[in-house]
Amino acid sequence: MRRNTRKRRTPLATKAIAASAALALGGGGLIWANFYASAHESHNDAWGDRTKAASAQVATISCPDVGQKLYDVPRQARGEVDGELANLDRQITEAYQRLATTRDAQARDASFVQNSILGPLKDRRKVILDRIVLEINRAGGRAPGGLDDLTACTGTPADNGQQNSGGQQGGDGQNTGGQQQNGDGQNTGGQQGDGQQQNGDGQNGGQNGEGGQQGDGNGQQANNGGQAGNGPSAGDFVDITKVQPNVPAKPRKTRNASTGTFTTRCGVNANQNRNTDNVIVAPGVTNGAHHLHDYVGNQKVNAFSSNDTFLQGGTSCQDKNDLSAYYWPVVRVQDGTQDFDQNADGGGKEGNVGKILTPRSAQIKYVGSPTGKVVAMPQFLRIITGDAKAFTNGPANANAHWSCTGFENKVQLTDKYPICPQGSQVVRTFAFQSCWDGQNADSANHRTHVAFADANGNCQNGFKAIPQLTMRLVYDVPQPAVQADGTVKNAYAVDGFPEQLHKPITDHDDFISVTTNNLANRIANCINSGRRC
Repeated sequence: MRRNTRKRRTPLATKAIAASAALALGGGGLIWANFYASAHESHNDAWGDRTKAASAQVATISCPDVGQKLYDVPRQARGEVDGELANLDRQITEAYQRLATTRDAQARDASFVQNSILGPLKDRRKVILDRIVLEINRAGGRAPGGLDDLTACTGTPADNGQQNSGGQQGGDGQNTGGQQQNGDGQNTGGQQGDGQQQNGDGQNGGQNGEGGQQGDGNGQQANNGGQAGNGPSAGDFVDITKVQPNVPAKPRKTRNASTGTFTTRCGVNANQNRNTDNVIVAPGVTNGAHHLHDYVGNQKVNAFSSNDTFLQGGTSCQDKNDLSAYYWPVVRVQDGTQDFDQNADGGGKEGNVGKILTPRSAQIKYVGSPTGKVVAMPQFLRIITGDAKAFTNGPANANAHWSCTGFENKVQLTDKYPICPQGSQVVRTFAFQSCWDGQNADSANHRTHVAFADANGNCQNGFKAIPQLTMRLVYDVPQPAVQADGTVKNAYAVDGFPEQLHKPITDHDDFISVTTNNLANRIANCINSGRRC
C-alpha cells in the first residue's frame, strides 16, 4: 500500500475510472454529494478548461505519486521520509474536508477550488517535498530530480451530462488486471497461486465494447452510490455468471519445480483486532492508512510496533512459531448500519461506512516456484501486494482479484465486485510477490526489494525465488442488486482512502514475516521436498 498518492493516469487507467463524488460533512461522518463525473475525462487537462461553469464542482483530487519516485532513500532517513509521505496523505484528506464545507462558494465562483484549495495544497506539498529532499541529502543520499514537478494536484469536476454505462460487463471484457496468478497455490477451487506474473498493462477498464463496460443506451447518469454517497457505484458491480472465463493457463513446471505447500492456520480475526494504522508505510503515524485493517497472526501490530514488538506480540496462528503479520482492508456491506467507527478517523469520518464483515474463512498458504527451489524468507521481510491507490495511480501495481465460490478457476475480476449467484460466496484472493533481491527486508518505496516472477515463473535480475504467500478470504455477503434508479441494494466494498471511492481495483494486502525456532527454513524445506504441510 503506497502511502502517498496519485501519479498521472495512463490512458488505460483513465478509461477505468468512473464517476466520483464531492464530500460534505454531516451526521458525525463524511456525507458525499451525488455529483457525476465523466468516465472518459482525462485528468491531465488544464484547470482553466475544467471550471468554465460554476456547476462543474470538483469530485476527485489527483496528486502525483511521490513515493514511487523514491527508489534510493538512505536507511537512516526512511523513518523521516515515511512520516513526510504520510503528511502528504493527511493533506489530501484535509483538502477533501475543505471541499466538503465550501460547496456554496464553489457554486458561486468557478475558480474557488483552484484558488482556495488546490493552490494552497500545492504550496503545502512543496514544503513537504523540500523536507524530503533535505532528509535524503542530510543522510548522505541523493534526492531524485524533478520532485518540484510533483507538487501540483488536479481536480476532476462533476459532469452532469455523462451517460452511465449501466453497470453491465461486456462478455469478454473483464481482465484480471495488474498481476496474473498462475500455478497451484489455492485449493478448494481457488485461484492458482505460483509463478505470478506482473503485467501492469493488463488492467482493462475501457468503456463500451470488447474489453470494456457495456453501455445500456438509456442515458442514465453515473452515480457514485454507496451508503455515504462515495461509492461503490452500480458500475462497480458485475453479475459473474455473465463474464467469460479469463483465468490464464499456469506456467509449465520444470523438473526442478518446488511443488510442496505449507498452510498456516491463523483464524479470521474473530477477536476483531483492527486499526487504521500501517506500520510498513507510515511507521509512527496514527491513522496512517486512513482505512481499517483486519489483522491475523501477530497480535501487536500498530503504527508504533517494531521488530522487537513483533517478537513479543503473540499470534492467532495455531503454530505459535508463526508471529507473522497478515493484514488487509476490511470489507463492509452498506446496509445502513453504523459500525463502531462511524465517527472515527479512518472510519465514517473518511467515508468508510457500513457493517464490517468478518471473513467466513481465511486460508493462508505458501507455495513454490514452477521452475526451481525456493530459499527461506528473511526475518522481518515486508511485502505489500496490490495498490490501495490504484484508482488514481493507475493499474501498474494493481493486484486485486475478486470472484465467487464455484467460479474461481474460471473468472477473476480486478475492477469489478462480483454479484454471486445464490449459494455462492464472495472471494478475495491474493498472490504475493515471489522473488526477493536476496539482501533487503524492505525498500524505500516498499516495492523494489521484491518482484513477481515472469510469464514462465522465473525470477529476473538476480532475484531469488521465495515461498509465495497466497491468501484466500471468503465472505458471506447479501446479494447486491442494481435498482432501477441506479442505486445498489446491499452494496459491499473494501475500505479505502477517501479519494479512491471504494473501487475494487484498490484491494491490497500486507505482510511482515516474523518466525521463530527455524520455521522459515521448515516452510522452504517443506515446499522444496514436494510435501503438503
